[in-house]
Amino acid sequence: MTGYGAAERKGFKVEVRSLNHRYVDVSVRMPSFLMEHEIPVRNLIKDQFARGKFDVTISLTDKRQFKVRANKELAREIYDTILDLQKTLSIPGSLDIGFLSWYRELLLTEESAYSADDLYDALRDAVKRVDEMRMQEGEALRKELEFQAGRVEAFRAEVEALSHGMAAAHKEVLSRKVAELTSAIPIDETRLAQEIALLAQKSDITEELARLGSHMQQFNSFLSGSEAIGRKLDFLMQEMYREANTIASKVDDIRIINLTIEIKTGIEKLKEQVQNIQ
Repeated sequence: MTGYGAAERKGFKVEVRSLNHRYVDVSVRMPSFLMEHEIPVRNLIKDQFARGKFDVTISLTDKRQFKVRANKELAREIYDTILDLQKTLSIPGSLDIGFLSWYRELLLTEESAYSADDLYDALRDAVKRVDEMRMQEGEALRKELEFQAGRVEAFRAEVEALSHGMAAAHKEVLSRKVAELTSAIPIDETRLAQEIALLAQKSDITEELARLGSHMQQFNSFLSGSEAIGRKLDFLMQEMYREANTIASKVDDIRIINLTIEIKTGIEKLKEQVQNIQ
């Protein structure tokens, strides 16, 4: 889910942006002298959220006083080495201070003191605001999911109503057709009845409808909870889609087939939205 939060604390400004993502992905931008805090910052985000792409930007709001000092020992070593190389290779010319400017490691910066506690306090405040925004979006998403789930359940109930007695009717049709085809051929009536019953059973969708209904109840139960449910709903969507596919493959009633298409379309919409849930 999307969200944005920003906070300032004693010279630090922290901004956290959140976008939809199936897993937790955290990127951090901060001044180089704070890089030791990059992993703790990432871990704080991962401890708070189960899903989302997070961009964390840490900057300074005050003009800190930086002191620059030279690494004189290293400069002397470089100068002596270059001078010795010049003599060894008989290279003409004189050395000036300019050539040392190529060695960035000669100049060391010392930043003014800062408090890591202030940094993490600002980070926690920003994360809290992101979470609040995500909660608001989550409530709107929950209502949309409940609406779509209600449509899927309505279609499922309609299929269930149409399927009542379908197995018996299918058995009767099969019996009549077999009787017409074998009217002049002696057959084993008991064996024939067994085969017809088996074919009728294969077209029975009672169990699939019951499981799909159970999945729908579980889906609504998850939505009413307060824990992270994104991955659970991902799995549930797969099971629901599997049941819908099985129903479609077992029936030849055009009304039920059309309703099954509506069910699968509804499950696909739910699946898309579920990707945004923590």
